[in-house]
Amino acid sequence: MSAVLLVLLLLPLVGAAVVGAMARREDLDRAAKILGLALSAVSLVLVIVLWAGFRTGPGTPRFQAELSVAWIPAFGTRFALGLDGIALTMIALLAVLVPIVLWFAWAEKLPAGRTGAGFTALMLSTQGVLVGVFAATDVFLFYVLFEAMLIPMYFLIGRFGGPRRQYAAVKFFLYSFLGGLIMLASVIGLFVASDTRLGEGTFDWAALQGMAAQLPLSTQIPLFLGFFAAFAIKAPLVPFHTWLPDAGAEAPIAGGVILLGLLDKVGTFGFLRYNLPLFPAASRELAPLLLTLAVIGVVYGSLLAAVQTDMKRFVAYTSIAHFGFIALGIFAFSSQSIAGSALYMVNHGISTAMLFLVVGLLIRRGGTASMTEYGGVGRVAPLLAGMFLIAGLSTIALPGTNSFISEFLVLLGAFPREPVFSVIATVGIVFAALYMLWVFQRVMTGPLRGSAVVGDGPGAASAAVMTSASDGDADDPSARNLTARFGDLTRGEVAVLTPLVALILVLGFFPGPVLEVLEPAVSATMAEVGVVDPVTPNGVAR
Repeated sequence: MSAVLLVLLLLPLVGAAVVGAMARREDLDRAAKILGLALSAVSLVLVIVLWAGFRTGPGTPRFQAELSVAWIPAFGTRFALGLDGIALTMIALLAVLVPIVLWFAWAEKLPAGRTGAGFTALMLSTQGVLVGVFAATDVFLFYVLFEAMLIPMYFLIGRFGGPRRQYAAVKFFLYSFLGGLIMLASVIGLFVASDTRLGEGTFDWAALQGMAAQLPLSTQIPLFLGFFAAFAIKAPLVPFHTWLPDAGAEAPIAGGVILLGLLDKVGTFGFLRYNLPLFPAASRELAPLLLTLAVIGVVYGSLLAAVQTDMKRFVAYTSIAHFGFIALGIFAFSSQSIAGSALYMVNHGISTAMLFLVVGLLIRRGGTASMTEYGGVGRVAPLLAGMFLIAGLSTIALPGTNSFISEFLVLLGAFPREPVFSVIATVGIVFAALYMLWVFQRVMTGPLRGSAVVGDGPGAASAAVMTSASDGDADDPSARNLTARFGDLTRGEVAVLTPLVALILVLGFFPGPVLEVLEPAVSATMAEVGVVDPVTPNGVAR
């Protein structure tokens, strides 16, 4: 299995180099996109093989499919990879989303001078680096890949994004790069500490975790904060979040799906993989502060989402609120809440991907992300409105959708230990229902209105068409022309969204297979933090 994992990491990177070379010839653009889509499909098959071979029974090791070769012997670094359940689910989510967004981007209109081959190469580069980020079991290797993943996303935003793409790309890069530099100081501190306590400096995750109990609290706290700063920016937690609305609003739709659906999960993944196991005493000591930031993020993100008029910024602020829930579950130190957070990372990626893609389909038709330019879309595009509703209901965690069990586990596990924070976070659920249903009502229901729907684009509304269509005269030629001009989902667009709809429903009713894969890593994390689970295995408070 280690060979499969190595191929999974290298295949998209090699593919990116080949596709990037094809970008120099305009006549090879279609072939480059086909190759990129094929490589992403092969990656999905490789992930299925890894999932099928992953063992979850008693006595199985936490990390599987391990690979370790010397990298920089003088510094004690190794090219070391391995998968636990949390890493595997993140890589599986990545493998599902990349072919979907490449398929979606096939018909996207790119900025002048940009090619589909160049876009595909950057997407494959992002995929390859993210596989390494989730699979790295050497802390220095993780840091290198953590910084490297900024490069393709910077160019995706800066070259293929909206009108303010350069500003958003630079802001994204500087925030993340600064967080990475702070983390580097802690990485070096860990190496020095290992040299003192183990007799030899190392970046090996298992060795560093083994010495975690030997580190005094005065040493753990500054090292913890270095990692936390990088991950809180990436997640993003309030008040480290300000780069995300700009980046989300200016990123191309396909790039935004990876940004909001996966790249920001590196932050919460880092909490689980590095902060809790490597600095358990600091995690326990600082938990009240981190829980406070989490619930502030839930409420603040929800309130800001409710007042947005740009649909892409709206999705970005909903993500900030949801990451508050994920952080709440992580730092509540309950097996149920941590399992819920890990599952939420997967489900949020699915829900946000679908919501962002549906927003992209609206923009593709109306030419703008402004909600004020849309109204009554369900009259002319009922299938599109239905897909928006499914994505919205998943986002607000309606029972029967994938996100419900995640939020339920977070709150169920967090309440016995942190009842006040849990109650405050529950307010965010009410806000989520309000802002999502309000946006759906504003954009999809009511009479036809807004220049994106009844005109030839923003600012070009046709009063005659608006009047006749709003009156509901289906036989009126103007109304029929309006329906034909705006257009409902095509077969290709339905095919793009169908896998996400299936995952929303299947994981809503059958989350067991994913939770089974997550459980060993969750149990190991609880043991590494050194806290007593506040609930028994059958869910009863102790």
